[in-house]
Formats: sequence, structure tokens, C-alpha cells
Amino acid sequence: MFTQTPKMMKLSPESVNLTGKSTHFSAECWFDDACILDMDYFVKTLSDIKAKGVRPELIGSIITHYASKWLPDLSNDEGSEVFVGPKDFEDSPESVTAIWMKKRFFVETLVGILPPEKDSIPCNFLLRLLRVANMVRVEPSYRVDLEKRISWQLDQASLKELLIPSFVHTCGTLLDVELVLRLVKRFMNFDESVRSGSALIKVAKLVDNYLAEAAVDANLTLSEFFGLADALPAHARSTDDGLYRAIDTYLKTHPGVSKQERKTLCRLIDSRKLSPEASLHAAQNERLPVRAVIQVLLSEQTKVNKHQIDWSGSFISGMRSPNQLGLIEPPARCMSKREMNVQQMEIKRLKEDVLRLQSQCMTMQSQIEKLLEKKRGSGLFGWKKIIVPSLVNKVDKIGEIDRETDVGYVARQTPGDMKTRLVRGRTPNKWRKSLS
Repeated sequence: MFTQTPKMMKLSPESVNLTGKSTHFSAECWFDDACILDMDYFVKTLSDIKAKGVRPELIGSIITHYASKWLPDLSNDEGSEVFVGPKDFEDSPESVTAIWMKKRFFVETLVGILPPEKDSIPCNFLLRLLRVANMVRVEPSYRVDLEKRISWQLDQASLKELLIPSFVHTCGTLLDVELVLRLVKRFMNFDESVRSGSALIKVAKLVDNYLAEAAVDANLTLSEFFGLADALPAHARSTDDGLYRAIDTYLKTHPGVSKQERKTLCRLIDSRKLSPEASLHAAQNERLPVRAVIQVLLSEQTKVNKHQIDWSGSFISGMRSPNQLGLIEPPARCMSKREMNVQQMEIKRLKEDVLRLQSQCMTMQSQIEKLLEKKRGSGLFGWKKIIVPSLVNKVDKIGEIDRETDVGYVARQTPGDMKTRLVRGRTPNKWRKSLS
């Protein structure tokens, strides 16, 4: 418990005007006066101020400023001058255990007096408070209350404050990934009013950035990465560039990931949502499976074809007169010659990549077929090796003669050719020539 000093001044709720909407007072002066009070007197004063109908946002600002003055861990300003109380935590001559007990009591008291309204306390301050709460091992009920409030306004959180380290020695990762997974799942369990379209998109972008930071940790397992990435629905991401960056970072940090696990991770990416820059990087990425690269190339080719169709359609419609269309539309921006050349070169390069991959696939398939034929050809006891080569040659020649006479030659000959053949067949013998 905090005790008062002779320099402490008494402050009552009646000494300041905090009741109306048009409040006129010096907030910083009131905060500094409140910070010299002990914890019990501050709680009593704050409850009296709440009873007078003060706005929740003002109550929240009072609490955040008071907590930042007493506990520097909760301050967002790194270079700000921190108020040193009569019994400051860091300069106290007491043991480390006593200091931690005071910090725990301080955090639990703050959680108990937080206003219940949604936007009364900033989400980043709640995250800093949760970081200290996990560090000093507060009661589970206070920690669960903080996590619920943070999940309620998770779309307002920043990546810097979300990078909470893991204070559990049994956890292998440096960051508390399980905590973020709990926050995201609680956010998804709220109704549509809380997780609206814009809020869901912000949370998805925050999760992708968090995954990119957590993927650097070599101890991050595939199940943890996949669980957090899959906690959000597919429509939550307007673009998959952030998710692709996180997966590429994970594959780069974990080179021992199997081929099947790489396929599992790449199933999270929708190649249709990748930007041209991300698609170009993915097409040249050797860490991705071949199937994923082909999907990216096909998606990019489909986008280019659709763009060409839309561009040609708009060009044809622009040739019509406004009377035929029934309305006058502003002319669309035409692509410059340089942009068209770049686009054509990109299309040509993508087609070459697709053809190269197709040829590689066909080569691999033919090699596999040759191996299978070689296996079948050997058979039991290798009968082909036992056959006499001369007999085989004779059979082959007989087959060629039969095919030539029965099929090949007859099919090509005409009535004139048949007559010529008959005439040549009646040539007299050599002994008849000697009599003449």
C-alpha cells in the first residue's frame, strides 16, 4: 500500500469542474496532483468522480496518465520524464519479490477500476497493461478480463504493442503466439457490429504483419503458424501480399519443412489476391512448390487476359457516339506506349515461364513412363534376351514385307501401276534372248 508524505496535497472531486460537456480545467495539473496520492485515495476519488457523471473517455485518460506516472512500464513515451513517487518501484530498497507483489497489486487494482465502455481506454494501453500482468503473474480472472477488452477493440491495436514476449519457460517461442491466437478467436466470436468489414480487414492485416515477425523465430512450429493464419476467414484479407510475405519468411527460416508441409502452407494463399509485384516474386521463388508457382502464373495470365478484354471493350465502346450509348461518359485514361511495351514484355515472359514449366513436366512424365516400360519389358526371367537375334531379324523382315505388300504398297498403287507391274512380270528369260 502506498503511503502519503507531507508534500502530498488533498484533492477532492469537488475541487475541479468535471461534470458538464464544456469542461474547463487543466487536465495535466489535475493528473500531476492525482499522482501524488496513494492508491486507495486515488480509487476513492475516482469513484466519486464517476458518480458525478463524468464521461468514460475522461475517466480512462485519468487512469492511463496516473498508471503511466506510477509504473514506467505502462508509459508509451520512451524518452519522457517519469514521475518518481515517494516509494517508487524501481528505487525501492525492498526485495525483488516485494516489488513484484506491489506491481501485481497495482495492475490488479487498475483492471478493477477500468470503465466498462468500449473506447474509454486505448487498446495499446490495455496491451501494455496485459504485458505487465503476464510478467508479474496476476490472477487468471484479471488476465481474462483484459484479454476480453483487448479482443473487443483489437482493430485499434498496433503491431509494436502486440509483440508481447512469452514469460512462460515451457513455451519455445520468444513471442506469445498462443495469446494472439486467443485474442483473434475471441474477436471472431463477437457479433457483426464489432467485427465489421473495416475492422476485420484491419485485424487481418495486423495478423499478417505479426506472422511475418513471428516467422523469424526458428522455434515457431507449423501448427502454431497455420493455426493463427487460418483463424481468419478468406474474405477478411483484401490482398494476400502480407500472408505471402509471412509464409516466405517462415520457409526461409525453416529450410527443413517437408514438401507436403509447404503445400499445406501455400493452400492458405489465394493467388488471385496477389499484386503483380508479389506474383512476380512468387513465380521466381524456389522455396514454393511447383504447383503453387503454376497457379500463380495461371492467375496472372488470367488477370492479363481479362484486362486486355476490358481494355478492348472500353476502346470499342469509346468509338461509339454519345447518341448511340445514350449517355456521355468521361474518357478513360489510355495507356502510354511505354506502359504497353512493358505489359507486353511481362505477358511474353509469363508465357515463356508457363511453357518452360509445362515442358519440364512433360519431360518428367516421359522419364517416368520410360522407367515403367523398362520394368515391364524385363518381365519374368527376361524372355527378350533369350530369343535368337537372327530369328528376330527374319521375323522383322517378314513383317516388313507383309506390311509392304499387303498394306503399304497396295494402298499406294493405282491401276496404271498395276498394269506396269504385270508387264514387268512377263519379261522373257535370258535363254530366249539368246535365240533371237
